[in-house]
Amino acid sequence: MDTIYLIEPIEPDDIPLTSDPVWILGKRYNALEELENIRQDITTRIWCTYRKGFIPIGGGDGLTSDKGWGCMLRCGQMVLAQALVNLHLGRDWFWDTDTRDSIYLKILQKFEDRRQAPFSIHQIALMGASEGKEVGQWFGPNTVAQVLKKLVKYDEWSSLAIHVALDNTVVISEIRDLCQFRNHQSNTNNANMTTLSKDWKPLLLVVPLRLGLTEINPIYVNCVQTCFQFKQSLGIIGGKPNLALYFIGCVGNEVIFLDPHTTQRCGFVETKETDEQMEMDSTYHCKHASRINILSMDPSVAVVVFLM
Repeated sequence: MDTIYLIEPIEPDDIPLTSDPVWILGKRYNALEELENIRQDITTRIWCTYRKGFIPIGGGDGLTSDKGWGCMLRCGQMVLAQALVNLHLGRDWFWDTDTRDSIYLKILQKFEDRRQAPFSIHQIALMGASEGKEVGQWFGPNTVAQVLKKLVKYDEWSSLAIHVALDNTVVISEIRDLCQFRNHQSNTNNANMTTLSKDWKPLLLVVPLRLGLTEINPIYVNCVQTCFQFKQSLGIIGGKPNLALYFIGCVGNEVIFLDPHTTQRCGFVETKETDEQMEMDSTYHCKHASRINILSMDPSVAVVVFLM
């Protein structure tokens, strides 16, 4: 007589069912009552991972995959993509498998793996030469921020500014000079807030920090948690040496992150009308995030906020 076993689906261990608040990029959730809302918020984030089979970077015999070296570049893409989503669609916008919003598709296409895309792996890797990095060489968080700072200047649609605050210092005058449109600077001192907002470029502020020598000092745990509670939060780029992760939230003493270390095939979403294009769009969205204890993070991080 055959034995039949009933196997219940295993519930993913992405978000713990706890009374502790769950923070995702400035939004607070209750996991006991809003678990699906949390997962929808996480899935909405544009998830950039290793890809294979793209046109060689630099042409000829160039690399056709970024597996093993592109994780920090992908984290940089994720941060910038979230900034563009906040800017053009708003923090309360959500993605689903049927989404064909033209603005969303325009944002996503800027990160596809082709030379023409302004924030593609090709553009970031090639621009890395200006920071002393060869194609295929691993980036640190400061390097990827400096490269993106140069690339965003060519995106007139967003008119985004990126500032990297070095030496743990944010210099207000530098940000003011960077974010004010030149032709409006003479008017801004007497302008009202409505006019100021039109004269002010949206700012992606990156603050590289070291929170300990070889491991995170426990006195900084609360500070890390607080980083995800501001409505301007774009999370933290960090991880381990040569293993970059994009931290988007926290629950208790754990951080929630998107992991770029999955190798997917290259493809293009285009207008998302065919089954293949819809399938490709889904590869840019992670169903379930991961978690690690804050004290397990590498102490070298970059905190990112978005100001409009």
